[in-house]
Formats: sequence, structure tokens, C-alpha cells
Amino acid sequence: MDAHDASPDTVVVGRIGRPHGVRGEATVEVRTDDPDGRFRPGTVLRTDPADRGPLTVTGARWNRDVLLLAFEGYGSREEIETLRDTLLEVPVDELPDLEDPDLWYDHQLVGLAARLPDGTPLGEVTAVRHEGAELLVVRREGGGELLVPFVTAIVPTVDVAAGLVVVDPPEGLLDL
Repeated sequence: MDAHDASPDTVVVGRIGRPHGVRGEATVEVRTDDPDGRFRPGTVLRTDPADRGPLTVTGARWNRDVLLLAFEGYGSREEIETLRDTLLEVPVDELPDLEDPDLWYDHQLVGLAARLPDGTPLGEVTAVRHEGAELLVVRREGGGELLVPFVTAIVPTVDVAAGLVVVDPPEGLLDL
């Protein structure tokens, strides 16, 4: 799945990190399940902030478990440093359909109403975080934010068409 921090018509697939080496490569925080497909040389990516792009990938390689990218027009460490913290985006309409009915793109989950199993409103999904595990960020009805592990045991129902997710929290989750 691709992460969604962007405008409604794009999804974030990565974030440029620190430079690597002296030849204009950058580390990339990957936010997609298909990094080899998303970051192929020749791929053009939108950026946030928009004035830093679009960026054309000229090289992609893995250094252990870290993706390194090179971009057209950025040949030095100093040049690539100017792109640090830039979000890399692709248009939603370029995303392939998901064949598994139990998989969703992050942008499909944002905006869904979160309810308890008895129908009590819990809040609204405002984001999906990928921090080792997937977490739904729910803005609570009474204020505040709740991080919900996005696993079937805790989120047994996702109904995008109906605009809701059911959250069956373990004891203490709502008190955090």
C-alpha cells in the first residue's frame, strides 16, 4: 500500500532523507509496498513542496535495507542535500487496482468514520502511519488522537463503500 500524506489526488510513496556518498544519491524513506516498481529509473515523481520537482529518477539501488535514489540534475552531495525532507508523490489514478479485498490504499481509509462494535462513534481516520506496524490515526469525537494498530483483531471491519471502520479495542487502548 502507498502512504497518504498528500493532496487528495496524490499519494506519498517516499521521503528523501540525507545524502549518501558524494555523487548525488539520497537515502529514501520508502512508503510503498512496491519500491522497485515506483522508483525505476526514468520514473517521474511529483514532489511536496511542489517547487522541488517534478523529479526524474536516474538511478535506484539498495544499500543493505536502505533505498538510494539519484535524480536528473542532482549530481553532487550538496545538490541532493537541497531535496532533504521532500515528499515523493504519484497521482492516485496511476495506482493499480488491488486484487485482494482485504488490502486498501491509505487514501481509501482516510476520512472513514471509526465506530466501536456497538455502533458508538469513536472518531474519524485522519492518517495511516507505517512505523514498523500499520497504525490508524483516529481523531477522537471529544478531541485528541488515538493510534489504533491496524490488525484484524482490533479492526475487524473495513467498509470503504459505507465509509466506516469498526474498532474493537483491547482493554486500555481507549485510555491511552
